[in-house]
Amino acid sequence: MQVVVLAGGFGTRLRPWTYEIPKPILPMLDKTLLEHVVEVVPNHKIDQVVVAGGYKVDDIEAYFKEVDVPYDVTIVKETEPLGTGGALGNCRDVVSGPFFCLNGDIISSLDMQVGLDLHKKNGGLGTIALWEVDDPTRFGIVGLDESKRVTQFKEKPKPEEVFSNLINAGSYIFEEDIFDRIPEGRSSLERDIFPTLAQERQLNGYPFEGYFIDAGTPKSWSQGVHASIVNRRWEHGLQKDSNWLADESVHISTDSEVEHTMLSKGSVIDSAQLSKCSLLDNATIGKHSKLSETLVGRNTSVGKNCVLKNVVLDHDSTVPDNTILSDAQWPLVQ
Repeated sequence: MQVVVLAGGFGTRLRPWTYEIPKPILPMLDKTLLEHVVEVVPNHKIDQVVVAGGYKVDDIEAYFKEVDVPYDVTIVKETEPLGTGGALGNCRDVVSGPFFCLNGDIISSLDMQVGLDLHKKNGGLGTIALWEVDDPTRFGIVGLDESKRVTQFKEKPKPEEVFSNLINAGSYIFEEDIFDRIPEGRSSLERDIFPTLAQERQLNGYPFEGYFIDAGTPKSWSQGVHASIVNRRWEHGLQKDSNWLADESVHISTDSEVEHTMLSKGSVIDSAQLSKCSLLDNATIGKHSKLSETLVGRNTSVGKNCVLKNVVLDHDSTVPDNTILSDAQWPLVQ
């Protein structure tokens, strides 16, 4: 089966990392974000991954030509933003038969084989993975009957419109006939397609448990890294305490305190404190600096006595001594 990955965004919330590296191929431990997204589908089920994207897609294509992954990767380019429905519809000429469809940000414990089994049992045009939350007003909510058929779908309901705490987890199985329901041009699966299919009882839904992270912000990226370390979602590298180290080239001084952090090749931590951070190749953290939920680009140096919280540092940057910064990008945007 084919897997369509909806990756049409510009990765704006992870800038400036994504100015140079498109979000689908940002490294998370020893894999790219896209590879982690696709992992919810059993490997033996994947024939081809189709990436629906519009930003730096040539870089994505070039990357997957060079690396060894157990599936072919095809890029379907968007020349303009099409929304989730339009992006999927844009793939109609390269997709055939039943297929998986995944939002390009999701790190989760989902097993799509469970959804495929339900889809085959119940029939219909689509099957949606579901996650339970306390406040569903920021999401698409789903009503289910006893046979796990979707009875209602409402995108971002007002508090008085809430009828369920089960939300759309952005992972689907579709029949090829779904393309008959998607108009040409821009459209939204969540607003334009799913409510109608729910009324017609053409959708199924299945809740799952474990973890569900939309890794599109610095804070949630850090959560995705943490979950990937805890659940050993890596093949190469080594674990030291609660951290992932790419190899022996990583240096952590004995008086440093580092937890839940990703340390890529050549990272150097000198008498510093790090919590839930991501360091790309050859990042250096100076003495007595404290970083939390911060993303440090390649070849970037953080000086002494810095305090950084929820910051994205560009590649090839130098952060001066004594810098205090939170909820920001570096270099600072004027």
